[in-house]
Amino acid sequence: MTNANSERIEVLHDTEIIINTYLNILNNANRRWDYFADVRSLSLAPFAIEPIKKEMLDARRTRGTRLRFVTEIRKDNIVSCKEIMENAELRHLDGVKGNFGVSDTEYIAISTTDISPTGSITIPHAVYSNVKEDVQQQQYVFDILWNKATPAEQRIKEIEEGTVHYESRIVEDSQEIIKELGRLTASSNELDTCLTPGGVQYSYNHFFEIKKKLLQKQKNGEHQGIRYISSINKDNTKLIKILLEAGIHIRHVKNLPPMSFGVSDKEIAATIEKMEGGMMVQSLLLTNEPSYVNHFKTIFEELWKNGIDGKVRIKDIEAGADLADIEVIHSSSRARVLYLDLIKSARKEVLLVFPTTGSFMRQERMRVIQSCTKAAKEHKVHVRILMPPDKSTEQMVQNLKQNYPAYINIRYVEEAIGTRGTILVVDRKHSLVMELRDDSKQTFDEAVGLSTYSNSKAGVLSYVAIFEKLWQQTELYQKVKETNEQLSKANEELKQAGRIKDDFINVAAHELRNPVQPILGIAQILRSRKMRSDASHNNSLTIDEDHKLLDIIVRNAKKLLLLEENILDVARIENKSLKLDIEECDLYDVIASVVQNTRDQIDNSRVELLYNKGEDGILMVLVDKSRLEQVLSNLLSNSIKFTKEGTISLIVEKKDNQALVTVKDTGPGIDPEMLPRLFSKFATKSERGAGLGLFICKNIIEPHGERIWAENNSDDKGAKFSFSLALKN
Repeated sequence: MTNANSERIEVLHDTEIIINTYLNILNNANRRWDYFADVRSLSLAPFAIEPIKKEMLDARRTRGTRLRFVTEIRKDNIVSCKEIMENAELRHLDGVKGNFGVSDTEYIAISTTDISPTGSITIPHAVYSNVKEDVQQQQYVFDILWNKATPAEQRIKEIEEGTVHYESRIVEDSQEIIKELGRLTASSNELDTCLTPGGVQYSYNHFFEIKKKLLQKQKNGEHQGIRYISSINKDNTKLIKILLEAGIHIRHVKNLPPMSFGVSDKEIAATIEKMEGGMMVQSLLLTNEPSYVNHFKTIFEELWKNGIDGKVRIKDIEAGADLADIEVIHSSSRARVLYLDLIKSARKEVLLVFPTTGSFMRQERMRVIQSCTKAAKEHKVHVRILMPPDKSTEQMVQNLKQNYPAYINIRYVEEAIGTRGTILVVDRKHSLVMELRDDSKQTFDEAVGLSTYSNSKAGVLSYVAIFEKLWQQTELYQKVKETNEQLSKANEELKQAGRIKDDFINVAAHELRNPVQPILGIAQILRSRKMRSDASHNNSLTIDEDHKLLDIIVRNAKKLLLLEENILDVARIENKSLKLDIEECDLYDVIASVVQNTRDQIDNSRVELLYNKGEDGILMVLVDKSRLEQVLSNLLSNSIKFTKEGTISLIVEKKDNQALVTVKDTGPGIDPEMLPRLFSKFATKSERGAGLGLFICKNIIEPHGERIWAENNSDDKGAKFSFSLALKN
């Protein structure tokens, strides 16, 4: 199915189409192509299919696309897996079932691939989607599976060398800890370490010689290298320089996690001790469980991504530059922790700007407001909050104002305040700006994108100025609110006047019907009697004149009755009270009945009404039958009114799951000035008619979920009016 944004979901059943779709997704992939496959499918595809293999290599080489695969690595597919590892990242997961691939913008789920004895590949079916929400969901699923999976190198080594024994243990003897850390360091193929400044000193004291040997192995291509994350300050720049010169890569992070840890390609070691001044570690967790290893690798990579290059940090320190921290935080979970910590640290003032009601509600659920009230209660911190008004938050805001009148002040601003992020300023010393990525999400971590922390005086005071400006503008907002309330009251009075007008129209229309119906009924009775009486007389001139007079009375009474019905229908449409009684009926029968009635009403011998019933026999539709008759009658009457001679054709066509009904005439066509407002109320250039018929037709067809339109004939004179109806399945 397709929507207005060209997003679509398709089920594909042809192997060639599926493979071509797969190739197109790869060709469109920019930053990522992730593939999750069972053993059989991965052994056959993608690397068994040369075009796909070539497309993957092109994506990686020309666009730098990251290629990642997750499958179950076993003895019988190690060769295929090693081939994949030459060009992509591969991880192992036990019991993999199913196949799907996801890029930056597209997603495909493929049924299990099969191969015939002749070697031809068959893919029964696949599901394709480029709907943003589907793609994001599958990216999220793949990332979860990827993080749970084991690196392929580790899995292959386990298979080729035998089963690895996994264990987790606590070491509490300081000398044994040094021994174990030395062993972990020496046996590593890559080593990442997150340490406090004291931990860096501890590592240098006990393991620097081992690490120099690893760095030499790195030069020979036998080791992946060593990386450190720590806080770099004036006191430890000399030591950091020694490590940098030795070849260790180091980045500075101000807010380190509450533990020090090292992770190699095989195992991790972690301690919660601060190791001040290089003191001995008294307790150490050691484990080679793959889930723990992957978890700490992920933590390290996140910290590394947000860190500042050690050489740049030292250069700033030595130059005497402002050492204020300005940090871009990519992890929303880390921003959440920092957010709460900053509020807890407040001693004088907290300024908060919530861009949307959703932002306020999410952060209230994660106890931000509770932290503010605690700061007000325990430390007499003054809290000022700017947020959009909303009924869902009114009671909460009133409670805060009543319970903490001296310390918590909340004012309302419109959502369009020029920012799409939550702004926090604490004690005019720290600022944290959290970008709003998706306001529809329920949790902070899902809704927030990048965050920026700063303790730079100039930067923080800039946000203070923004807050104070908005705070002053709330007074203007209050005046605007009062004006809006006055306008709302005036609007209600106008609505009341409109209701009075509608009531008058209804009464007038019904009062019009009261005399019209007797006139029409009596005139028809008199005409019938007159015809019987005249049959016995021979004065044909008198008979014709009497018939003409009675016909004029009947015709004009019908016009008055039609006008009354149209006025009532327009009133129902404007009041949204026009109801449809949907039923199943044969479109051909409805049309035939309307055509016959219309032919009886044509008094112009130079106009012929043409209609040929389709050869299908029946054409079932779900419609309001009487309203459909009204639409057909209006369109035919409209054509009769404007066609002086020639033909009026009623045509029915079947297209896909729809019936297309067209009324085509040979009249003068539609005035170009009328086309844009043809289906509007009172739109007419005719001296006859009130211009209500087409307006009513539009408001009958569209509530059926269909459409009606008009155009001039391109190949001949005249106009045609068309509308569609859904066929009953």
